[in-house]
Amino acid sequence: MSEFTLYLRMGYHHIAALGAWDHILFVAALTAAYGVHEWRRIAVLVTAFTIGHSTTLALATVNIVSVSAAVVEPLIAATIVFMALAAIHDQLVPASDDARRAAMRRRYATAAGFGLVHGLGFASGLRALLGRESSITVPLVAFNVGLELGQILIVTVFFALGLAAERWLHVRRRDWVLILAGAAGGIGFTLLMDRLGNAA
Repeated sequence: MSEFTLYLRMGYHHIAALGAWDHILFVAALTAAYGVHEWRRIAVLVTAFTIGHSTTLALATVNIVSVSAAVVEPLIAATIVFMALAAIHDQLVPASDDARRAAMRRRYATAAGFGLVHGLGFASGLRALLGRESSITVPLVAFNVGLELGQILIVTVFFALGLAAERWLHVRRRDWVLILAGAAGGIGFTLLMDRLGNAA
């Protein structure tokens, strides 16, 4: 197995593994409110998040940026709660077209900003995996590509679940968003309280 393939698989499993609840929940909350016909908005949101976490993943891996896990882990959980509440708000509070467009622009900026936070969380795992590698360029690129493949899988799975709920269970789109965002927010809040307790 090549070095690139090895780290690509590591990056993929880092985000798509069943134990990676925080990252899975964030992506679910980020994309919950959008249907398949809004794939362009999803693409921009995911790209904004990618740019954010790729930036801090690179900086933290080469030790230009260093933030304690005791700070980063609660912040990651808080991003889940925030995005879940934003998705719920969008469903419950009517807004004009202009207000929705403005909110969408803020959502893009928020996705990028929260991506910076998640990049710090990814970096701790990558640093542990690198060990004594003489060069980190290939591992860093491969790990990041793996993360993106895992992220695409997560978005695809939740899209499929949403479509199934609408077409076969006759769940309204609004109700599906509230269920998904509510579940993500609830679990995210539990993670936040647990991590704050461990950091105290």
